[in-house]
This record gives sequence, C-alpha cells and structure tokens, in this order.
Amino acid sequence: MDDRLIVALDVPNALAGLDLAERLGDAVGFYKIGLGMLTGGGLALANELKGDHGKRIFLDMKLFDIGATVESAVRGLAAFDLDFLTVHGDPHVVRAAKEGAAGSNLKILGVTILTSLERADLDAGMIRPGDLHEITVERAARAFEAGADGIICSPREAQAIRALPDARLIVTPGVRPAGAALGDQKRVETPASAIAAGADHIVVGRPVWQAADPRAAAQAILAELRGCPVND
Repeated sequence: MDDRLIVALDVPNALAGLDLAERLGDAVGFYKIGLGMLTGGGLALANELKGDHGKRIFLDMKLFDIGATVESAVRGLAAFDLDFLTVHGDPHVVRAAKEGAAGSNLKILGVTILTSLERADLDAGMIRPGDLHEITVERAARAFEAGADGIICSPREAQAIRALPDARLIVTPGVRPAGAALGDQKRVETPASAIAAGADHIVVGRPVWQAADPRAAAQAILAELRGCPVND
C-alpha cells in the first residue's frame, strides 16, 4: 500500500465509512476522518480501522481554542493511538497541542489556509491584506517554529513550504484527478503534481467515494503516484 494517498471518509456515519473501507480493501491503508462524522461514530470507526484492520488514521478536527483546552483535548485524543491530528496553525494552538500529544506517536498538523478559500474569503474574515500564497507560507513557517510535525496546505503552496528550513510533513487536500469535478475546492492540483511539488501525502475524498467503483478510482490515483519520487 502507498500511504501517500489518504482517502477522506466524508460519508454520513461510521457504518458508511466502514462499508467504503471494506470496498477499498487492501488498496488503501490511510484514512481521514473529519469533523462531519464526529457525531456519527467517527472515533469508533477510527478505533476499528486502526485496531482491527491495521489502517493509519488522520483525525481532521482543526482544533482551535485557548491553550489549556487544546492541550486537554489533544491529550484525550492521543489515547486513541491515531496517526495525524489537525489543529489551527496558530503558534499558541500548535504548542498546546504538542504538549497534549507528548509521550504518544500522534503527529500534530497545523492548518494554514483552507484550500476552499481565496483572497475574497480572507477579506470577508478580516484576515490581513496580502498575497494568499505568501500568507500561507508564513503561517506554515510559524507552525513549524512552534513545533508542528507537519502542516496542511494547498498543493500550490507545497513547493515554497518544502523549501522552508524547518519543513517537515506536508499534507495536501485540494487534490483532484484530471477531469474530476472541483466541488468546493478552489486551489487544486492533480495527485502527481501535488507530490512533485513537495507533498508527503495527498487527501482525496469525493473522487473516490462518489465513484461507481471506489477501489478502481483509488487504484487509478495510486498508479499516477507510482512514478513520483517519495519526498523526505
């Protein structure tokens, strides 16, 4: 299995997620479980996929709160023996998350700028003026300085972030195979171009789980990655 592909289980509940994972079988070894499934048995699904099926799990919670609350929440989540957890990339959040994850193998990933956003969205949210690309790279640098094990960014920022002196893991959502519908993503690239730009892992959801044959869709992405070098 090529763990560079992370399939997002953005389905309604744990039963649907388990069904999809069973259809994908040994083609996929790494899954993302997001906030949308939290009330639908997401943690139970994470436990089952990890413990019973040997899969790696990326819990995409994008935590943001005062430091003490983030630290406490991450300490509780670290007990589930998961692999990746997202928090907002603000330095105080990253530092608190790392404290909460201490003593575990859980890697903390800082979110830079969501791949569904563009400059107009940042203006509406009163985010400081400036080039979106430059802000994303700066947020990544600050997250790494605060101790993040990795960051989440668009594939379009991956190359510049890979060049940072403290760069670690780079995980890129906003990845679509050629010809796939963009959905709500605005800053997208193909799987091969994302890896070539410096991403360690790509996250793909709808192009896999909405496909008539999800296993074949995942295998097509993996075939595209086969010729791509592994990033260190």
